[in-house]
Amino acid sequence: MSVTLTDSHTLLAFKAGRSFRRTGTNFVDAEPTKGAIVLSNSDDGLLHFAWKERATGNLGEDLILFPGDAIFEKVTQAPGGRTYVLRFESSDQRHFFWLQDVSTSRDNEFVHNLNKLLMDPNVIPIWNLRTAEPEASTSTPGASTSQTSATPSDNTPASVPPGTTPEQLARLRALVTSMGANARPTSNDEVPLTEILTPSNILPLFTSHPEVLPSLFPHLPPDLLPSGNEPLTPHQTAQLTETLQRTINSPPFRSAVAQLDRALRTGALGDFVRSLGLPESAGAGVGAFLRAIGEQARREEQGESGQEDMMEED
Repeated sequence: MSVTLTDSHTLLAFKAGRSFRRTGTNFVDAEPTKGAIVLSNSDDGLLHFAWKERATGNLGEDLILFPGDAIFEKVTQAPGGRTYVLRFESSDQRHFFWLQDVSTSRDNEFVHNLNKLLMDPNVIPIWNLRTAEPEASTSTPGASTSQTSATPSDNTPASVPPGTTPEQLARLRALVTSMGANARPTSNDEVPLTEILTPSNILPLFTSHPEVLPSLFPHLPPDLLPSGNEPLTPHQTAQLTETLQRTINSPPFRSAVAQLDRALRTGALGDFVRSLGLPESAGAGVGAFLRAIGEQARREEQGESGQEDMMEED
């Protein structure tokens, strides 16, 4: 039976298996399962780096990436020279893979085009590069060559989840959109988003603007939400507020903010900002993003005010 691994959104796909780091060591072992790396753009403009089993089409990994945040590098100590690591600029997470095509003749070509697309999903891959330059590599001085070795952070276990999960991104999107009216837009794009969307800036809004909270609750994981459509009790509201506070203080949230900051500075987030109801120009930088959110919030407030005036006239 034929299994389809790609679709109309696919940017690049090639055969590759996964490797996993042994707990407590710098060694990674290749898993024999036949698979494929599939890079694609989703309908909402997000870049997906997926790994699928070739035999079944089952999705083993689905990482949401921002342009410019990830790079695919060779691990030089690996026997055979076909082991690579996907690493992030915004975190210490590492995901290991090994190329499985029978021939090695196109390895550099696949990796070259993958890294180009990770930097800018709008570029067109160039094939038949007979003089393609070898891609960047990462190495670990003094590591054993009897096993594949790499250098993940000592504080980051091999089972750490991907850079940004859909749930974390949804939380970030809701927070940025709902609280945009209270952010301080700045024309200075040198101010990092990580210094704006901080717990010390966000958490006080829960107290000063409690009406914002109900709009954020639906973006929490479904298993944390009460069943049914009944109004929330004060106890449930307090529990969900505490969950939001933990989310904003969590490393995954801070990593998501850092990724969004880097991606905004690439100017390649037109589709993403449009999915938030913002103009494409909002993806041109951090300042443009914050200004667009502020303008959107002001328009919504004016619209609500206009509706109230009409009701009073009636």
